Formats: sequence, C-alpha cells, structure tokens
Amino acid sequence: MKLSRLTLCSLALALGVTGCATKSPAPVAERARPPVAAAEKTDVPVAPPRVARPGYYIVKPGDTLIRIALDHGQNYRDIAAWSGLENPNLIEVGQELRIRPPESGAVTRPVTSSTVEVRPAATPTTPPAAVPADGVRREPKGGKLPYSEQVWAQAQKPEAPVVLAKVDPKPESKVEAKPEAKPEVKPEAKPEVKPESRPEDGKGASNGSIEWAWPTAGKVIAGFNETSSKGVDLAGKPGDPVLAAAGGRVVYAGTGLRGYGKLVIVKHDNSYLSAYAHNQSLLVKEGQAVSKGQKIAELGDSDSDRPKLHFEIRRQGKPVDPGKYLPPR
Repeated sequence: MKLSRLTLCSLALALGVTGCATKSPAPVAERARPPVAAAEKTDVPVAPPRVARPGYYIVKPGDTLIRIALDHGQNYRDIAAWSGLENPNLIEVGQELRIRPPESGAVTRPVTSSTVEVRPAATPTTPPAAVPADGVRREPKGGKLPYSEQVWAQAQKPEAPVVLAKVDPKPESKVEAKPEAKPEVKPEAKPEVKPESRPEDGKGASNGSIEWAWPTAGKVIAGFNETSSKGVDLAGKPGDPVLAAAGGRVVYAGTGLRGYGKLVIVKHDNSYLSAYAHNQSLLVKEGQAVSKGQKIAELGDSDSDRPKLHFEIRRQGKPVDPGKYLPPR
C-alpha cells in the first residue's frame, strides 16, 4: 500500500510538472511608447544692440568713464557733467552718455503781426424829444382841415420823395511814394579758408598751432601699432623726467585706467590730447595748465614689466602715430 501510494504521488507530481511545462507562456503585449514630445524651444529673441544717437555713447561691459573719455578725446568730468552723473565712478552697462558738448540752441520766438481792429463808424443818433411831465406831447402840431373831396383826394396821394442833390466827391490828391534810395550793399570779403594740414602728410606735420616735442630723451623701444600698441614706448630709468609734449591743460592724473599705471592726460585743444603712462610719480593735478617742455611726471614701471614711458597722441579720441607728429631727432 505504501508503495502504491508513493507511486501514485510520484505519478501525480510528474503529471503536474508536465502540465506546467506544456502551458504556453503568457502573451506579452507590446505597446508602442508615446512619442517623446520635442523640447519646447525656450530661446528668447535677442534684442538688437542699441545704437547710440549722434554725440552719445552706450556703455559696454568693462568700460570706465576714464576709458570712454580717452577714446573720445574728452575730459571725463565734462562727460559726467553733460550726462548728469552725480558719481563719475558709477556707470551701468547700457547707459547712454553724452560725449559731445550740448549745442546751445537759439530760442526762436514767433513774430506777432500787428492786427488792425476794424470797428463800424458811429452813426449820430437824434436824441428823443423830451416828454412833458403830464405825458401829453404838444409838438409837432398837425394841421386841421375841414373835410372835403379835394382834401380827401390830396390825403390819398403819396408824399413826393425827397430828392437829394448828388455831390460828386472830389478826387483826393494822391502823393506818389518814391522808393527810398537804398545804400548799395557790397558783399563782404570772405576770408580764404586754408585746408587743414593732416599728420599723414609727413613727419613733424603742423597741426594747427600745436608744435610737438619729445616727452623724454629715451629711445623708441616699441613703435605704434593700431592693434596692439596705441602709441610708442620710450626707454628710460626710474625717475627720468617726463615732459609735456605740448602746452595744454591736465584733464586726468591718476591710476584709474587699467594697463596704464600712473597716468597723465593733457588736452591741447578740441582735437588733440596726449597721454603719458607707467609713471613713477605724478607732478601735476587735474585742471592744471601746463606748458610745452614742463616736467609733469617721473618715469617709472607702474603696471609695466620694465621702466618705460608709454606715450600716445590722440586726434578726436582716435590714436595716431606719434612719429608723424614729433620732430625728427
């Protein structure tokens, strides 16, 4: 019996295993994944850069008021005043600054034409006759005629119109207006305008009334290059005198312009200014008038790899080659 039970259990177990083995696997439904939505474009349209109006400048990243003034040939204090800046050291990117002096506009007033008031002529009025106190008018007195056919017929006739004698007006004597003799106006002689001599014409070119001189006695160790060097570098020893290349007024003296060290800027006229960089010490102050050849600083190596003087000449803020302005040595 035990054997048969074991046999039956074994058979049942075998059949169960076989049945499980023959069952088909559960179907797997492959569902297509929903397409991934394309990422929405979040690009914000970039606003076009602002364009400065004539005579103005839009502040860019990294700008300083000193740099803006140097690049446009102006005094930074003037730009601050023209732009209404309370603190010249605080300017913001995108801020609009005036870099040219405001023009003094003439006030134009409209011409008022003299108008003549026309009034109607006053017609003489006959004052009414005075009314007596009793209210009975006694004048004019009307005539009283007895009734008759002749009187009635006479009363029906219209009164004869009053004929006024026509008086021809006398022609007024006209006075012929003779044109006044105007003095002959001779055209003013215009002064001959001589073309401005440009520095590109050659060395030592005359620029208006400016006569340039070398700011130091050292030799040129780096020439002018519009891309990398906006002036010339002159060799020297620390403490060598730095002289004003021409007469003018100091518009800046300080260390506020990166890469120039202790810097002096002299404005000579409305077109030209000169810059003296990497000094050891500054001997002039802003607003001070200097003459040609006056000692304004001492040569040094501030913000530089060696003692030297970096000298620039700028025309309308644009760097020009000093070699075309300085006299030959």
